[in-house]
Amino acid sequence: MAQVKLRDIRKSYGPVEVIKGVDIDIDDGEFVVFVGPSGCGKSTLLRMIAGLEDISDGTLEIDGIRVNDIEPSKRGIAMVFQSYAIFPHMTVRENVAFGLTINKAGKAEKSEKVAEAARILQMEHLLDRRPSELSGGQRQRVAIGRAIVRDPKVFLFDEPLSNLDAALRMDMRMEIGKLHQDLGTSMIYVTHDQVEAMTLADKIVVLKDGKVMQAGAPMELYHAPENLFVAGFLGAPSMNFMDVTVGSVNETTVSVSNASLDQIDVPHKGRNFVAGQTATLGVRPQYLHPATDGQGRLHGKVMLSERLGSETVIDVALADGSKIIAALAEDSIQEPGTAANFDFNPAQAHIFPETR
Repeated sequence: MAQVKLRDIRKSYGPVEVIKGVDIDIDDGEFVVFVGPSGCGKSTLLRMIAGLEDISDGTLEIDGIRVNDIEPSKRGIAMVFQSYAIFPHMTVRENVAFGLTINKAGKAEKSEKVAEAARILQMEHLLDRRPSELSGGQRQRVAIGRAIVRDPKVFLFDEPLSNLDAALRMDMRMEIGKLHQDLGTSMIYVTHDQVEAMTLADKIVVLKDGKVMQAGAPMELYHAPENLFVAGFLGAPSMNFMDVTVGSVNETTVSVSNASLDQIDVPHKGRNFVAGQTATLGVRPQYLHPATDGQGRLHGKVMLSERLGSETVIDVALADGSKIIAALAEDSIQEPGTAANFDFNPAQAHIFPETR
């Protein structure tokens, strides 16, 4: 296991700066997920840790040692890429042992490490097959097995599940989570899929435009997002946002309303507001529920109702033409064109001084 520290890490390509002063601490045995939209810099950051990209400025430490100028093979890391990158003419056994073969490991050592990796990944029965005889999930296991035999201090995963179909993604996600439990090794995982981030991570680092927007435990970011970007990025369906006008402000709450929302007092959580300003109110779709009195505090019109069995997802149009989504934890019939009136707990809402 290893501790990884990034201090004011920057990456520039000529005059263009793509990583803009990133500070991250990764503890021994921690599973950290870098998440964000395409182009946010998450894969570049991972490749800098791996040594595949030069660091323009800042310090990268692994186990207290500055590794900026240390070649990749001597950093104690192993990387699993988006593409499986396994050799089609070799058996699974030969593919898994490839790194050991390059390093001229003895036959007994190779046999022992390959057998242990196969046991961990439950692929003992695949060792004599060739890649053409494997499914996508099995090929990804081979790529992970090749990393395991190197006994690295840190595992790096660069969107390893993006080439798999939905069912395989879920299976492999569970296998990677179990792998972390079994090995207890520090892991850094890059994905654009916030579901993978929420289910796998001990710590999530949300990136945008080469900067860290917020870092913390998954449920910390889910329940206490620091800004609009993090609030909208984590959670499925995404958080609803509504433009509101601030009425009054006191020590703990701010009063807001709009044409579709009756006046409501929402905790401002230390953010600064002034009466009359426009702000953004965020409410997760799962926290909206039909008003029991038929009135409610949020009013709109049903545009589309999707009954999924375990829940019903409703698209609702508001008076200003914007749209929100309600995810009801029941099989509910909501006819298009009918009035939709919802309630929600103000303590579960989020108010941001910036507008969308």
